[in-house]
Amino acid sequence: MIEIACVNVNGIRASWRKGMAPWLEEAAPDVLTLQEVRADNGILEGIFAETGYLMHGAESDQKGRAGVALGARVAPVEIRAGFPDGSFATDGRWLEADYRLQDGGILTVVSAYVHSGEVGTPRQEAKYRFLDAMIERLPQLAEHSPYAVITGDLNVGHTTLDIKNWKGNVKKAGFLPEERAYFDRFFGELGWVDVARSLAGEVEGPYTWWSMRGQAFDNNTGWRIDYHAATPALAALARESQVDRAPSYAERWSDHAPLRVRYELPALAVS
Repeated sequence: MIEIACVNVNGIRASWRKGMAPWLEEAAPDVLTLQEVRADNGILEGIFAETGYLMHGAESDQKGRAGVALGARVAPVEIRAGFPDGSFATDGRWLEADYRLQDGGILTVVSAYVHSGEVGTPRQEAKYRFLDAMIERLPQLAEHSPYAVITGDLNVGHTTLDIKNWKGNVKKAGFLPEERAYFDRFFGELGWVDVARSLAGEVEGPYTWWSMRGQAFDNNTGWRIDYHAATPALAALARESQVDRAPSYAERWSDHAPLRVRYELPALAVS
């Protein structure tokens, strides 16, 4: 069994200071992916130096912005930042890793951080370009390995079950019909599977993000925007999914909660 956990840390230094370390020690996922790291790779590696995780990061060329990372207790076979055509290579939003399994197979894990976007601005245009790149990359990843998963903050609620106050957000970035249409393709014609939704069924949430403002967390007025999007072969091996929602607002170390999924796979092999 292999557990993969993803979380938008909203700044790794801040989240570590606020209590991420005890969570990591208790959860102990086999593979950990992070989004919105907002720190260079030297800082990232220093933070995780005593944890046993071999972390790899893709920094943004905009200092203090974005940044994705992933790691495990074994080294990956290969690491790739950005998309094959070179796009988004320095944006800190897409990082792929191939891990060898003990049966000789390859598990491909992606840490992804899609732009939040803003209607009618260049930020929204960048978001659509990124989602276009994902449309191109997903079939390639499925061909690369039958066991592939895109994890992280994809910044779109796919259906009305994914946002508590969906009626108030239909004209806002994160729930636009044009954005949701991409996810229709991901989980439709392209054949990938929304693992957490598949395991939870047709229920509200379970949410993974709540605003730090107002009573959103206490009232569970959340968004489900963190995903495990997996190839059909890997999704068929998913056995359990959980969101590690903090016990209270005061105990939160990020505005997102970790999403953890366990897959019935052979253990990771030492490269």
